[in-house]
Amino acid sequence: MTSAPSKRIFNIIVVAAALGYFVDIYDLILFGVVKNPSLIDLGITNKDALFSQGNYLLSMQMAGMLIGGIIWGILSDKKGRMSILFLTIFLYSIANIANGFAQNVQQYAILRFIAGFGLSGELGIGITMVSEVMTKEARGLGASIVSGIGIAGSVLAFIVAEKFNWRVAFWTGGGLGMLLLFLRMAVYESGMYEKTKAIRVSKGNFFSLFANIKRFKKFILIILMAIPTWYAVSILTINAPSFAQDALHITGVIKGSTSVMMHYIGAAIGSFLFGYLSLKLKSRKKPLIISIVSMIVLTIIYFSLKGASPELFYSILLLLGIPMGVLWTGFVTTASEQYGTNLRATVTTSAPNFVRGSTILMTFMLGTLTSFCGIWNAGVIIGIIFITIALVSVFFIEETYGKELDYVEDV
Repeated sequence: MTSAPSKRIFNIIVVAAALGYFVDIYDLILFGVVKNPSLIDLGITNKDALFSQGNYLLSMQMAGMLIGGIIWGILSDKKGRMSILFLTIFLYSIANIANGFAQNVQQYAILRFIAGFGLSGELGIGITMVSEVMTKEARGLGASIVSGIGIAGSVLAFIVAEKFNWRVAFWTGGGLGMLLLFLRMAVYESGMYEKTKAIRVSKGNFFSLFANIKRFKKFILIILMAIPTWYAVSILTINAPSFAQDALHITGVIKGSTSVMMHYIGAAIGSFLFGYLSLKLKSRKKPLIISIVSMIVLTIIYFSLKGASPELFYSILLLLGIPMGVLWTGFVTTASEQYGTNLRATVTTSAPNFVRGSTILMTFMLGTLTSFCGIWNAGVIIGIIFITIALVSVFFIEETYGKELDYVEDV
């Protein structure tokens, strides 16, 4: 079944994509919350072992996401958005349910890889479908709803992790994913994609992004402009207890779980805000520039909070989440609008996972620089590098507000 472009903000495609991303974020945040308690339950109690095994599990999940981000995008362009979207949901749901039965670290690691592999396709394919089934005026609002509702999954992850055993928390995530499969009966394929199926053109050719200088430049620029989102998450928020204690001397105890929850509440607000800003300004680039400049201001305030109260510190993390949410939603929306229908899902699915992969580089830099100049200086240096690169990159990307997307790339 196909349909004409929809003006309805809450159509079935938006609802399915939003709920899918909700479960995606639930899983990503849940793992960060239950990582140490689950390892302790599996018999890993030494502090150094907890750190190394936790990083091992995180690396396995990230490896799955990087590989899956490419493969799911290619398959979505070759085989169709709808069928691949629900295949990703099925895979990470099964992996999460199985994760709740893990008896050792090796089983845990394999299941984290499989879950990451499945999770990697959810956001990109969902945003691709929203971009293709909604009118050019409404698709920015649709993407905002998908991202805003999805990011709210982080709150559920904290609630479940606080109240239940880590195994139950994983089973809950898997169960939520399986429930989404019932939506498949109501979801229809993108009309743009159906038209492309009848055209003899190369579809999902990931390597064609590197064979043409214009396509390559666009791909690199959209990735670089979004890296500050994961600087805010992986450096400033996840490491908030370390910055609070060792660099800023906050007057009370800062909990990592509370820091992440406050930041993601702000990110959900920012995600909804992007669609409004983009519609009012009739631009994708202007909200992106506003978000990056706002992140600069709030990052400066963050590093100036020496001796502040925990309440003020948490408030800044929440506020920092707002431009982060604007930038993340604007990034995935812009990525989906940069390329033709035969490459759209490939780009929109792989790009977010390359951005997430930048966490590996930034955390390595944080550890290395901290040993030389302290954690405060390390955080500032990393922020200057990646936020500056993002600000420069956004000025060179194509303005895609109102762009007609019903075309194919000549590859």
